[in-house]
Amino acid sequence: MSDGKRKYEKKRRAEAEAQTRLRITESAVELHGTLGPAQTTMSAVAEHAGVRRSTLYRHFPDERALFGACSVHWAEQNPPPDISRWEQVEDPEERLGQALERMYAYYRRSGGMIDRLLRDEKSVPVVAEKFAPYHQFLEIAGEILMRGRNLRGNAAKRTRAAIGHALSFRTWQDLTEVQGLDDEGAVALMSSLAVAVR
Repeated sequence: MSDGKRKYEKKRRAEAEAQTRLRITESAVELHGTLGPAQTTMSAVAEHAGVRRSTLYRHFPDERALFGACSVHWAEQNPPPDISRWEQVEDPEERLGQALERMYAYYRRSGGMIDRLLRDEKSVPVVAEKFAPYHQFLEIAGEILMRGRNLRGNAAKRTRAAIGHALSFRTWQDLTEVQGLDDEGAVALMSSLAVAVR
């Protein structure tokens, strides 16, 4: 076999391996978003991806490795809103309105997965570990949305709590899926709450 043919065969095998890895990762993402991580077994991922368990374990030796790849892949496809855009808005109420519009649009796009991750993070340690940046994101967002409000004491505490509540996925979920508001109505209600609690 010539060197050129060997290189071609090596490249072709590497591409096939990459495609298999991606298929496994995408299968895990789909199952995590529908069943949730706690209900997704390695066997189920292998079956969904159409590969043998030995193939799955060759690419991902354990659930932690698979969940890590799944998390990175999903986050690339579903990035959270860009907080830096909110920082440029000087008026605190306008900033809050824009932030909630973007957060609620994000929740609408990716709510199925977030719902399962929030449900399973207490029972699956790797979920809590990999999902920690989401909670940190909400903390940072809340601090940015408090800037320029010039509040102290209980007024600041209540307003911060209202903003944290407004940013919560569970709040959005309840307002839209249970109470029947659309995203615009949910933004208006939560924006009003942040002003009313002072």
